Amino acid sequence: MAATFKAVLAAGLILAGAVGAAPKPVASPAVVQSVLDCRKVADNAERLACFDKAAAVMDSATASGDLVALDREQRRAARRQAFGFALPTLSFLDRGEKTEEANRISATVAEASQDPYGKWIIRLDDGAVWVQTEPEILARRPHKGSIVVITKGTLGSFFMSIGGESAGKAKRQS
Repeated sequence: MAATFKAVLAAGLILAGAVGAAPKPVASPAVVQSVLDCRKVADNAERLACFDKAAAVMDSATASGDLVALDREQRRAARRQAFGFALPTLSFLDRGEKTEEANRISATVAEASQDPYGKWIIRLDDGAVWVQTEPEILARRPHKGSIVVITKGTLGSFFMSIGGESAGKAKRQS
């Protein structure tokens, strides 16, 4: 799974261009576009030859790592792994997703503890670690199996609700 995230992150950095660039719709890579362009060839034999040639180039690009193809579930997994980190735009992970799905995650607590200042440190079932940024008294202590909902706020903030309690500010630690 970490290898998938690294591949997606690398692809995202390449597709995103310069850090801080405005998100732009992601165009099909040239190797993919060449396959799609074969549909325009009228003659059946020429179209088949075009597809064969373009598919061979695509296969080679995939084998060398120059092209990484992701389906919706792989994009969701990568977006979930990156959720909460300040990264260059990875908007290609959000293609076809509803805004509310891209701006929140729900997970299960694998481990919960408090730091010396009373802030909760929550490790999720996927390994992500979130920390309260402001100590808040919770009516119920988070424990293994508690449901956590984390939503994006404004200006890069995040809110974490544990076990249905009101949400408090949090940040991703790892």
